Parts: sequence; structure tokens; C-alpha cells
Amino acid sequence: MTCPSSFSSRALGLVALALIPLLPVTASAQAAAPAVPELRADSCSVEGLMDSIRRGLSSKSPAYRKYLRTLLRESAVTLPDAELRAAFERETDPAMVEHLAAALVARTERGADPAAMGVVAKRIQEERDPALRIASLRALRRTSATENTGDLYERLARDASPEVRQEAATNLIEDNQFVYSGHHGPAADAAVGAAAASTDPKVTARILDNVSTEHISPESADRLKSLLRSDDASVRAAAANALGGVPSEQMASSREALLGMYRDEQDLGVRKMLLRSIAQLGFAGAIPDLQRLRGVDPRLVPEVDAWIRALGMGLQEWSLILREKQRLQQAP
Repeated sequence: MTCPSSFSSRALGLVALALIPLLPVTASAQAAAPAVPELRADSCSVEGLMDSIRRGLSSKSPAYRKYLRTLLRESAVTLPDAELRAAFERETDPAMVEHLAAALVARTERGADPAAMGVVAKRIQEERDPALRIASLRALRRTSATENTGDLYERLARDASPEVRQEAATNLIEDNQFVYSGHHGPAADAAVGAAAASTDPKVTARILDNVSTEHISPESADRLKSLLRSDDASVRAAAANALGGVPSEQMASSREALLGMYRDEQDLGVRKMLLRSIAQLGFAGAIPDLQRLRGVDPRLVPEVDAWIRALGMGLQEWSLILREKQRLQQAP
């Protein structure tokens, strides 16, 4: 099978761009350049592309390896679906699994096959080898997987492998940041749901500390409030941090939850985060609350005073308030 005509011109352009760094400029450079595996005429069939990728994995050229991955993703919409799925389901090499999973994900992302991403999710849930679960997970990164894979991430947050749990957390964080720019409520809700479902404090805290909560649902806000009662201090601090960024309609109840927690909390780091989020939720309106909390913990009097002074400047951007608060604490 040869490359489909609809793909060949695009692939040719990708080849040219990817291989430019490999072109020698002198005869001596040509002699020293690493050998690049030959692309055969049948390399746009599933088996042909897989053979090229297997050979390419041994290349010392990052550009060529990147090209092969791009070639498979770009040609995914024209490849026979049954062959691609079968190749993915029987593959056991992690690098190849990631390439094939990425091709299936690309089919869904480009509207060629809505069910293809589900094939990847299904294998992740059924695969026994953590390395292969991780490889498939990486193919879902920075895609619409949080919206198209059901409760996959909640399941993975409880995975038996710590490495798999961390990979799932990375996906949720990067999807939130790079796909949705922190502005998509369902993606943020999926991240909060996975964080709440996890029994791994490191995973829970990492997700909550790195995901925007400015568009979460009331149900997700309630989950964050429940995490304020966690036995793990890092989880309590991360939940407090996340509550500082909730939507306006959830600010009042979140602020009350944080204020009610402050007096009984014993961990210094958690108390600092509580102060920060109380300030974030109230801006200048938080000053009276902070004044009432000032004497609860003598160790944090300078911290409270810095917040009160920064909020008292009347700044309307949180980033500016943070900058001024930091400057005040560093001042002699």
C-alpha cells in the first residue's frame, strides 16, 4: 500500500521541514552524519509506518524521530481504522504503543473517528503493564481526553502504580493549562474530581496546586471544602489554595470555610495558605477578617500584617497584590 494521494503533499512538506537539520553542509559533515533509515514506498501503510518508526527509534537524530511520530499522526485519518486499532492492541513496545495511541487519538481529535480515543482509554484501563499504561496516557496529553474518556482520570488517580498516578496528574494539569487555558469548567471539574478520588496525597496536592478553579462547578467547590478536612497537610494546603480561585458565586461560602478552619489548623504552612486564599477571595474586603485573625498565631503576625498592607493599597489585580506583598516582606 502506498501513501494516500490526499496525504502525500502534506507529508512531503513535513519531511522537508523535519529533515532540514539533518542535511550536511560539507562532505566531512556528510561522512560524520548519522545514518537515517530509508523511507520505503509503502511507509504510509500501518505496517510500513510502524517499520519505519521502529527503525527510526534507533536514529540519533531527534528531528527524524519527531518526524516519524508526526508522520503517523498526520496520516492517521487516512489509514485503515481496523489495521491501526489491531496494531495498537497487539503492540507491547512502550515507544510504539505511544506512537500508535497518538495516531488513534488524532483520529478522534480531527473528527475522523469519535470512538478511536476510547480504544486508547480502554487499553489503559485493562492493561496490566504500568509502562504500557503510561505510554498510552502520554498520547492523551494536551488533547480533549478529559471530555471524551468518562471517569478514566478518576480511575487512574487510584491506580496501583505511583508512576501512572503521576502521569495522569500531568495530563490533567497540562490539559487545563495548554488546551483550555484554565477557562473550561468541565475540564477543571474533571481535575478536581480526580484529585478528590485519589488516595495519593502527592497526586491530590499536585493537581489542586496547578489547576485553575475559576470556572469550577458548585459540586467541585464542595469537594474542595471536604478536602480541607484531610489528614494530610499538603492536601489541606492545596485545597485551600484551590478555593482561593473559585468563581464569584462560590466566593462567600469558600471564604467562610477558610475562616472557620484557620483557628483550629495547627500546621504553619496550611495556615499561610489559608491567609493567602482569604486575601484572594476578599481583596480589600478581607482586611477586617485578617485583623481578627492576627493574634491567633504569633508566628504569623508579620505575614498577616504584610497581607493587610498589600490589600490596603487598593490594587485590583491579584498578581499586583502578590507582588506588593512579596516586596513588603523583603523590605528591610
